[in-house]
Amino acid sequence: MKKEDKNIVIDQVLANLNDYSHFYIADAAGLTADLTSDIRRACFKKEIKLMVVKNTLLKKALEKKGDFSSLYPALEGPSALFLCNTGNAPAKLIKEFSKGNKVGKPVLKAAYVEDGFYVGADQLDTLAAIKSKNELIGDIITLLQSPMRNIISALQNKEKEEVSSNNE
Repeated sequence: MKKEDKNIVIDQVLANLNDYSHFYIADAAGLTADLTSDIRRACFKKEIKLMVVKNTLLKKALEKKGDFSSLYPALEGPSALFLCNTGNAPAKLIKEFSKGNKVGKPVLKAAYVEDGFYVGADQLDTLAAIKSKNELIGDIITLLQSPMRNIISALQNKEKEEVSSNNE
């Protein structure tokens, strides 16, 4: 590959890294064509962009983006790049997909999620458990609504008691 072509690929990878707030690096080598198609479809449904890129080009794109040196040791062997704006979506997909096939792939190598670095396959459960922004907002709304629901319920019960005591 010519140097100009490499620079084009690096710029494309960098543009994708800038478009998404989270990314995962996984080993997807050994997947059959059918499994590769299945994972691409699953990624599309969950709004995850899947790219296969050479490690050296990915490293150069990461160097241009900032200090991602914590992830460099994971850039060995075949790598697939999962990009997403929902932090836990790729982790859930990788976990679900690797259990559902005989190959046991993809396997997490590293991830950049919520401004944190996660290196190693043992981090997959931690990443899958991270709540997305929308999930956290939903939890907060539920917590804020709970006292109001209790007050409304108490007032409704008091009204029912008053009505029943007036009827007696």
